[in-house]
Amino acid sequence: MAKVCFLGGGFGVKQFLKSGRLFSWVGAAAMTLALFSAVPLRGDEPEQPAMPITWRSEYRDSMDLARTDGKMMLLWFYDKEKEADSRKWEQEVLESKKIRPLLDEMVLVRVPTDLEVSISGTKQKLLHHVAFAEMLRHPGLAMIDMRRKDSPFYGLVVTVFPFNRGPIDAEKLEVLLTLPAGSLTQRTMIYAVRTHRERPESASSDTSHLLLEETRKHSFHQASINLQGHHNWENRFHQINAQLPAGLVATEVCAESWPGQTLVEAAEECVHSWRQSPGHWSSVRERHPLFGFDIKRGRNGVWYATGIFAKRH
Repeated sequence: MAKVCFLGGGFGVKQFLKSGRLFSWVGAAAMTLALFSAVPLRGDEPEQPAMPITWRSEYRDSMDLARTDGKMMLLWFYDKEKEADSRKWEQEVLESKKIRPLLDEMVLVRVPTDLEVSISGTKQKLLHHVAFAEMLRHPGLAMIDMRRKDSPFYGLVVTVFPFNRGPIDAEKLEVLLTLPAGSLTQRTMIYAVRTHRERPESASSDTSHLLLEETRKHSFHQASINLQGHHNWENRFHQINAQLPAGLVATEVCAESWPGQTLVEAAEECVHSWRQSPGHWSSVRERHPLFGFDIKRGRNGVWYATGIFAKRH
């Protein structure tokens, strides 16, 4: 199990009749039954087939469209040698009742994993670009945030889900498509919390720009020194509390992954680690007015995660 660390409030904590009439009545009942049988009940109505998804195939033109319309761009990198598998997944997951409406709000781009683009005059595979490094050169999904030009995440890859462990299912994809604004690492941590099998609620309320920034800074600090811990928490605790709304107080949890894990794997491992500690899990499990999560990788290949919650005092 990966290591975890928990601090709350600036100190350590351990942690559901007649024959004629009878004939007439029977006849009427039979006719009524036949009538109702001819009309399907609401729950028995046949499901209408989903409208086919319209995919774009031009990467740069799609970026321009997403920029003009102020939309998120969803990229599906697919394997040309597994078209049948891709089509099956598209029908079962992307065209499902839960997912199809969410896709209507995005610019959808489907490109092969070997698509080449020109970058600074040089041809290279799009999937090999540093922006998609966490795709691990695998088929899968990536999202680029083109919604708000004043956002610090504008034009950046903010979601990746490589299919190295298999395609994502509809339940988890619904979470992936509805994550709050944030960086790639912040959204991945929130995804990992929201998709944990016990459905903890700490990532179900409102994100805080303050807490997202504080988790970013502390995760980066842990990664820069290759050491997990609540470094300088006493000072940070008071600085954060001074900027929170009245009646709220900060609590922090930290964790680290195993060396060499991918971003998605590391985020899930850190949540799993918190689950093993009652003290950590009591904070991760509960719903709080505000929250922030982030995770950064150190030079040692270990990812360091931070969660900060604003609890009611």
